[in-house]
Amino acid sequence: MKSIIVLLSLTAAAHAWQPADGSMLTVWGAQVTPDTAWREYPRPMIQRKEWTNLNGLWDYAVTPMTRTGHPDKWDGQILVPFAIESALSGVKKSLTPDDALWYRRTLEITPKAGKRYLLNFEAVDYQSTVWANGKEVGSHRGGNLPFSFDVTETLQSGTNTLLVRVTDATDTTYQLHGKQLLKPHGCFYTAVSGIWQTVWLEEVPELHVRNLKITPKIDGTVALAIDIEGPSDKPPSVTVTASLGGRKIAETSGSPDRLTLKIPDPKLWSPDSPTLYDLSVTLGEDTVTSYVGLRETTVGKDVDGNLRFHLNGREVFHFGPLDQGWWPDGLLTPPSDAAMRSDLEFLKAAGFNMLRKHIKVEPRRYYHHCDKIGLLVWQDQVSAYRKSLNPPWTRLEPGPVDATWPEEAHQQFMSELKCMIDVLHNHPSIVQWVTFNEAWGQHRTMDVGKWAVAYDPNRQINVASGGNFWPSGHVVDAHNYPHPTFPFDQGKDGHFDGFVKVVGEFGGHGFPVEGHLWNPKARNWGYGGLPKDKEEWLDRYKTSIDKLVDLRKQGIAAGIYTQTTDVEGEINGLITYDRKVRKVPAETLAAIHRAAGLSE
Repeated sequence: MKSIIVLLSLTAAAHAWQPADGSMLTVWGAQVTPDTAWREYPRPMIQRKEWTNLNGLWDYAVTPMTRTGHPDKWDGQILVPFAIESALSGVKKSLTPDDALWYRRTLEITPKAGKRYLLNFEAVDYQSTVWANGKEVGSHRGGNLPFSFDVTETLQSGTNTLLVRVTDATDTTYQLHGKQLLKPHGCFYTAVSGIWQTVWLEEVPELHVRNLKITPKIDGTVALAIDIEGPSDKPPSVTVTASLGGRKIAETSGSPDRLTLKIPDPKLWSPDSPTLYDLSVTLGEDTVTSYVGLRETTVGKDVDGNLRFHLNGREVFHFGPLDQGWWPDGLLTPPSDAAMRSDLEFLKAAGFNMLRKHIKVEPRRYYHHCDKIGLLVWQDQVSAYRKSLNPPWTRLEPGPVDATWPEEAHQQFMSELKCMIDVLHNHPSIVQWVTFNEAWGQHRTMDVGKWAVAYDPNRQINVASGGNFWPSGHVVDAHNYPHPTFPFDQGKDGHFDGFVKVVGEFGGHGFPVEGHLWNPKARNWGYGGLPKDKEEWLDRYKTSIDKLVDLRKQGIAAGIYTQTTDVEGEINGLITYDRKVRKVPAETLAAIHRAAGLSE
């Protein structure tokens, strides 16, 4: 009878939940319910059968940050995994740096002997502490990446209570916050706090796979480093099998820290043919599934001596949009997996072969979709932005200076950079890491670049996209609005020698669509002013593309157009912020790009 009462109570609460009134919703956001919110498995690269999704309605409370005790009362319910500031949380309330945000939910479970239970958070912004049944199980600092705690010893048969406390300074410290500001304006947007990606519980054997590192070569060789956890009375052995289309084609066994799999007659991964081999990894009683795309990204010279990006030994011009990944109803959180995938499918159909994921780390499923669809990704590190944190922005001129950051802040920056690279390492779609953007928090540039090149030698490092140029990494990157240009004259005397030249941002042509503006009364803007009509807007786009083609002939190896969608008052997207209007059809864009020789 008790379980029935609990079920009825939860069902009533679910019916009571609604998105915040007066909010812009996408078609996917309008379909969200507490029972359907982000039900997909969140970690496709290491997947198990035994897991429990903990998204849904949690109790929440906001207290003064100075308060150390747990809340005496709760303010209501919040829909996880949507941030408290978002419409889909059902709350839509701002959190200040002086506040603490608390979450609580119960969990029914009967722990099994010989099993461990891992409580996983895909992302919580920013500083979090977690309790299970009144016992603190861990804390985490960083707002954009996954973390987990072993809660086995704290669980009990029956009802368990989970409690989470979060604080978020946003842009008031050295905290890495990306495009969020407490007072959003221009190209900065509404702050996001608390849980904003999936929460889940995972059941594993005591001896289990903790992580996989997969490094492929185009000859079919796959190097695997398998991190394991748990007791073993003898050196453990791991077996890895690879299959394609359901047919096993290769297998290897041995020590988990140095396994090599050899795939015969390798079929390579590329945007034109995104072939993925399924992997099965078995360690004792633990089996996880994964996949690998066989590809290599390198740099080489063309016939004129210009450095170009190569994929699998062939020159490829990187052409795609700046992709912010913001949503009117979920803010940093897409309203659903299908919504997130829809943006990517549009870009693919429009003839882009890549995107630059801008100042945001997406849910891990995002990169899984890029892998499957066949889109190259430049992945930005999330930045800290504030004038006092930034050096003077001198762009590509010789003699730049760095900002001075205290050691603790620098180490946190490096910790989050390393974690991002570790978490996303296995995705074949990611071909470039961008460590700084436009001098935002740009500090110790040479050290950061040198570290990144050594840490991931299998990808290109773009140390400062549009920022101050230091001779580090592989790329020299210029930004210019509205039309693309590159300061070739600043490369005299060998200033840019040895670096791939790219235009990391251009375009930003704005076009407002009535009835689809975040705030019709605000300054809705695009670069270069707004056109008089849609025809002029499209002509401006074509002009930018023509100029990019000319730059390509002069040695430019990539061009990034701003941007996939409108974001709040920034209306320079190819799609409106609510995703309800594609300002230009994908097939029209594809035809423009084919005519310019930018896509096939």
